[in-house]
Amino acid sequence: MRIKILIALAVLIISTAFTGTNSIKLALLKYNGGGDWYANPTSLKNLSLFCNKYLDTDIDPNYATVDVGSPDLFNYPFVHITGHGNIIFSDSEAENLRRYLTGGGFLHISDNYGLDPYIRLAMKHVFPEKEFIEVPWDHPIYHQKYNFNTGLPKIHEHDGKPAQGFGIFIKGKLVCFYDYECDLGDGWEDPDVHHDPPEKRLQALKMGANIVQFAFTK
Repeated sequence: MRIKILIALAVLIISTAFTGTNSIKLALLKYNGGGDWYANPTSLKNLSLFCNKYLDTDIDPNYATVDVGSPDLFNYPFVHITGHGNIIFSDSEAENLRRYLTGGGFLHISDNYGLDPYIRLAMKHVFPEKEFIEVPWDHPIYHQKYNFNTGLPKIHEHDGKPAQGFGIFIKGKLVCFYDYECDLGDGWEDPDVHHDPPEKRLQALKMGANIVQFAFTK
């Protein structure tokens, strides 16, 4: 399965590099349980456009939507999950996501306020033997195109807690990054959705670009 993922990613990257077509898409993860997986409909589009402009990528802004249990999951090097409520992974869905992440895929989770207790249980189903670990500020994910020397930017206030980045590591490699009390996904949305100050929105997009760059080159 690992070979299958690596080959699929290599084909996507080579196709984009030599044909100039938008062969790579970011993907939004669709899940069951009642939570609003669709919460930020403009986020991935804007993040893709920002990466194309400032990272010289060629990502199709028409992002994909993929079910957590679908074999199509393996077609995307970067998968994003967000929402405010309950998330339930069946046994087969958890196993599919586990194979994806152990085989070279990357998952970004954005806490859209209220997600935390549910995503922790869901990811425990995927990796019963692992815990979320706070990612240190000197980790490469904070130092790609842009430097975030004190970790995640604080985009939206929730409970007055500091923004934190948590991760799941496999053999020392970060395969899942979780922004908590931060709200990067909201920060990527169209400006008129949340009316964030331009500098806050720019911080969110820069950190998002770092995550994408890390996921594509790790």
